[in-house]
Order: sequence, then structure tokens, then C-alpha cells
Amino acid sequence: MKKWLKNVSFVFLLLKSCLLLGQDLDEKKIIVIDPGHGGNDSGAIGVNSLREKKITLEIVRLISELAEKNYNKTVEIYQTRYSDTLVSLSDRAKLAKVLNADLFLSLHCNHSDNPDARGVEVYVPNKRLKFLDEATWFGFQLQAELNEKLGFESRGVKFANFQVLRETTDYMPSILLELGFVSNEDEQGYLLKPESLNAVALVIWECLIKNIDSYERVGD
Repeated sequence: MKKWLKNVSFVFLLLKSCLLLGQDLDEKKIIVIDPGHGGNDSGAIGVNSLREKKITLEIVRLISELAEKNYNKTVEIYQTRYSDTLVSLSDRAKLAKVLNADLFLSLHCNHSDNPDARGVEVYVPNKRLKFLDEATWFGFQLQAELNEKLGFESRGVKFANFQVLRETTDYMPSILLELGFVSNEDEQGYLLKPESLNAVALVIWECLIKNIDSYERVGD
């Protein structure tokens, strides 16, 4: 029963997105942002029980709020989840493909057995496909902005075969951002502060807008 309810919830979101696509979005850039984990999948759990799923959802909510306030005529932000629910990885990728998105960004927090591990990592697909160069370039831009404006250490842009990347990279630039370590006392303390989350959301949003013209849909 629970699985059926989750599927209904996702289908509703998909139908809603398709209806909104009819509202003259041809001139807009479409960005799908994926708050990692959700529901009974908490993701990484920090030293003070900070849950990754909560941080990612709040940051994406703040990015969507910035989009509505500032550039709603040029950018349309869609989230793969809007509440503490678990959406399958394939459904997250499916939403981005149905929307013919210009960019897919999956947001996560990191964890390590080494309590001193810190900084941001960006992952791009590990196969050389049409949008790999665009994804890699944007990954470096995003990492540089988080370093310069917020002081996050840069751990590099890396290649991975994560499912959400694998299933979207044929259609759009696709990136997975690991935003700091909840296992690091300093970084999890930073992510506990509402003002910090606002700052992170703003930097990501500004980076998206600054580089918006470089995104290209598969159908273009």
C-alpha cells in the first residue's frame, strides 16, 4: 500500500509538471534539482543526528524560492521531491527527461569515517557522452563559487556511475554535488544554521543564473 501511494504521488507530480509545460515555457530554461534521499532513506547522519535528507530538501526549497522571486520569467525550477518522501532514483531521472530539462542537479551531503574529511565534491558521469563537457565545466564553476564565496574546500570534480547521472546524461548536463561532510563537526555545525543554508542556496542559484546560457536541451 505504501509503495502504491508513493507511485501515485510521483505520477501526480509528473502530470502537474506536464501541465505546467504548456504554460509557454519555451523561452525558459528548465532546471531540475534533486534533493537527495527522503522518507525512510535519511541519507548520511551527522555527529549531532543531522540528517542529509533534511538539509538537501531545505536548500533546494530556498533555491526554488529565489527563482520565484527573481528570475521566474527566464528560469523554471522543478524539484524531484517537495516533502519528506522517498522518490525512486529512476523516477527522479524520468522527471528530468519528461520536462526536457536544460540541467539536472542532484544535491547531497557527504560522510566519511574520517572526522577530518571536509569540503565539496562534484560528480559528473563517467562516460564520454554529448553533455559531459558541459557538466564538467559547470561542476568546476559551482565548486569554485562555493570555495570563493563560502570558504568550502574543493575536493575536485570526479567521475562516477551514479544512477541519476547515468539515466540523465544522454539528455542534459547532469551533476551530483556533495555539499560538505555531516561527519565533520565544523561543517555539520555550519549546515545546522538557517543563515548558512540561505547562503549556500544563494551561491548555487547565482551560479545557475550566471551560466544559464550554456545549458542546452537535447532537442535544441
